[in-house]
Amino acid sequence: MNNKILQQKIEFLPGVGPKKSTLLNKEIGVYTINDMLHYFPFRYEDRSKIRKLSEVTEKDFDGVFLVQVLKKTSSGLYNKKRLTVKVKDSSDYAELIWFKGIKWIENKVLIGKKYLIFGKPKLFNKTISFTHPETNEYQKKTLGIRPVYSLTETLKKRFLNNRFFNKIIDEILIKVKNNIKENLPEHIINHARVISREEALINIHLPKNNKMIYQSIKRLKFEELFFLQLQVLLLKKNRLDSFPGFSFKKNILLSGFYKNHIPFELTKAQKKVIKECYKDMSSGKQMNRLIQGDVGSGKTIVAFMCMLIAIEGFGQVAFMAPTEVLAEQHFQSINKYANKLNLSVGFLTGSTKQKERKLLHENLIVGKTNILVGTHALIEKSVVFKNLGLVIIDEQHKFGVAQRAKLWKKKELVYPHVLVMTATPIPRTLALTLYGDLDVSTIDEMPLGRKPIITSHRFDNSRLKVLGFINKTIEGGQQIYIVYPLIEESKSKDYKDLMDGYNGIKKYFPSIPIGILHGRMRSEDKDFEMKRFVEGKSKILVSTTVIEVGVDVSNATVMIIESAERFGLSQLHQLRGRVGRGKIQSYCILMTKYKLSENAKTRIKALTNSSDGFEISNIDLKIRGPGNMMGTQQSGVLDLKFTDLAKDTEVISKTRLLAKKIIANDPNLIKPENKPLFLFIKNNKKTNVNWSRIS
Repeated sequence: MNNKILQQKIEFLPGVGPKKSTLLNKEIGVYTINDMLHYFPFRYEDRSKIRKLSEVTEKDFDGVFLVQVLKKTSSGLYNKKRLTVKVKDSSDYAELIWFKGIKWIENKVLIGKKYLIFGKPKLFNKTISFTHPETNEYQKKTLGIRPVYSLTETLKKRFLNNRFFNKIIDEILIKVKNNIKENLPEHIINHARVISREEALINIHLPKNNKMIYQSIKRLKFEELFFLQLQVLLLKKNRLDSFPGFSFKKNILLSGFYKNHIPFELTKAQKKVIKECYKDMSSGKQMNRLIQGDVGSGKTIVAFMCMLIAIEGFGQVAFMAPTEVLAEQHFQSINKYANKLNLSVGFLTGSTKQKERKLLHENLIVGKTNILVGTHALIEKSVVFKNLGLVIIDEQHKFGVAQRAKLWKKKELVYPHVLVMTATPIPRTLALTLYGDLDVSTIDEMPLGRKPIITSHRFDNSRLKVLGFINKTIEGGQQIYIVYPLIEESKSKDYKDLMDGYNGIKKYFPSIPIGILHGRMRSEDKDFEMKRFVEGKSKILVSTTVIEVGVDVSNATVMIIESAERFGLSQLHQLRGRVGRGKIQSYCILMTKYKLSENAKTRIKALTNSSDGFEISNIDLKIRGPGNMMGTQQSGVLDLKFTDLAKDTEVISKTRLLAKKIIANDPNLIKPENKPLFLFIKNNKKTNVNWSRIS
């Protein structure tokens, strides 16, 4: 594509100028011809068929009508002024009505002349009327399929409407014709059976027919996914080339632990993930792997067995968790396993006393400590390892990029292997795009003997029955979570909800010890309340979503979620996963008001029907889209204009396989046939995302 034409500022196009271009810059980020060419329509209007007025019904839709102007009448004063234009076609009469832009319309619409009008007709008392229809003098080129662009209120007010956009796009398409360079090699175009880039960009804005809209979207969707996969895989290749890793080839310690000490049988999924990690850790290349598995799927034991591979190779392990309570829980379970093998495990948090800290630092630097479990305290400069071989980060999305980087930079000669874990299941399509630079391992099987949580939905009018069930549970010696929503927009209101709920529960159960937990509490107070609940000193914990990720309290068997309709699906599933940790049957009760939106009904139904986190995350992806699910809309991680990650699984898989094949045959894209790919990636570096930083 001729770069000079593309980079021409939008203000120099006829009909734009400095004022309108400033609005386009500010409102939709369009500065150049190239920006405008890539500002795509979001829908189309079929104006190819002229309809008759006599066909209009009470339940009508937008359409094109060819009418002749008979009469113009103005009425009202000032802001109540209106213009009524009487028109007819060969079958019936109609009225066109305007409340705005009356002067301009009055001069433009002339009596006796024929016009094509486009709009939604209304039929009332046998009178057909159109409010603010679009009017054009009758010409063949005004018929056809017209694109509709997304407009802001400011643009509409300044008359930068769809007619303006259509005019500008027409100008641009004349300018860029025969100047649009192809960015895909011919062999890929033939393999993917897609049209050329020029055809796609012209027909997305000015389609010949509906078939060409489909072909244009198919081509542009393929292109955006293919380049995304290609860049992600190139990034991964560069990382593997640039970062050698420890080669931990021995697995005698792991085998011995597995044969003699493991207290239960591993699932097939857990065994598969351990094999994948061993393959990485023995390869001599740095491992960068994500383990995703549902709440309670057994990620910690998998992480411990990976630790044994590093320890046998004289490496040390750092295990970082987001909260003190969660770090302590991991420390307890890891220490229990480590004691069987006479391994030394250290524990470091912000609360660790100076005397203990000093001893810990000394043991760490001489290599006495094999495993260090802790919170953000692990990234402090004073924490120095003798030979850090493996970094494990639990609930990795709770840490910032800089925090994670500080930990894996604690090295002597070689970067440590990195294992990140999440209990938020991610649909495969999303994992292939979002976490492209990470190798993704999935534990999609629950340990044997784990009882599924019974999930039920109750309306507010069943509250007395629910309170009776709470009483029965406490009498049986178990504990209960009651969770209230906390939504940013109205902190004070939701805080009041929590306090109201807490006070109500206290009144109903005056002799039962009740804990409270919310985001405004100081860290030490949160830890104190959580500890009380873990130790069984409080029987009910009234909380906001701060307990969503974290501790296992095997004695807590009931999770009650108040105003469940106000939570996202994945969040509800995460909260439900706080119970069901022991051998006793657990329950999750979703409390809602009676009147629910369709989305809320879908979420509640999905949760009561399924306990599979991956199935639930797929439903969530369909409801909310990838940006909202992963928090990527704010960070600009996924700027996909044509792809629907919930529906386009096939295209995602195809583009990934093709990108893998190309990199395997031509890792630096230097072969003549791949020159278009190399040039496109080189010239579009500003759109490249450093995907490894997302890990």
